[in-house]
Amino acid sequence: MRAVVLAAGKGERLKSIISNVPKPMVRVGDRPILEQNIVWLKDSGIRDIYVNLHHLADAIRDYFGDGSRWAVNIKYSYEPQLLGTAGAVHKIARDFWKARSLSTFVVIYGDNLLSGFDLAKIIRFHSAKGGLGTVCLYYKDDVSISGVAVLDDDGRISRFVEKPRPDQEISHLVNTGIYVLEPEILEYIPDGFSDFGRDIFPKVLETDKRLYGVVLNSKLVAIDTPDLFKQVADVRAK
Repeated sequence: MRAVVLAAGKGERLKSIISNVPKPMVRVGDRPILEQNIVWLKDSGIRDIYVNLHHLADAIRDYFGDGSRWAVNIKYSYEPQLLGTAGAVHKIARDFWKARSLSTFVVIYGDNLLSGFDLAKIIRFHSAKGGLGTVCLYYKDDVSISGVAVLDDDGRISRFVEKPRPDQEISHLVNTGIYVLEPEILEYIPDGFSDFGRDIFPKVLETDKRLYGVVLNSKLVAIDTPDLFKQVADVRAK
């Protein structure tokens, strides 16, 4: 199985403390977030990893190289202009993946700490359900800056809203940025910029194709603001 790690974002809300490094390369503990996520993928049995790049791309490419130091194979997809979470996957599939070799793949957001999640269990859930994709979710009180999903009794996603307004808070089950997807999802992604939560998942839900959500006990550690970064850094330092 292969994985796409999204690492192209600028981290605008953190620029006061990380102006000289891309957000996924911020250190939490003794290692960058992105390194911890790559080790997590490797420990979960995934060796073929594709990383999209944009902001300060050389900082990531120079650090990881071909990935052999971590016993993985890393290939890079540079975006002169940001393509969004789904657009990035579309470009990688077009540039690197041959149609005859397409199979189930994983997408993760490289600037979130994900090491507490059991990826093998998530993949088993996805395989058992047989849907087009599985979105990993967790409960969160404040959903204003997150994508949220509504599930039916079988775990199928019936609605998905990205960054809901107060009158759109249909759920407190929040997108972790971990997806297990079937190659058919690529048929829903156009050329250019597109986002999974804002564009692609709602488009799929308009069809008879099934998306599932798996609710996880582990909590996502998102380092989106200087205050959140300080909280995580303080906890890791104890």
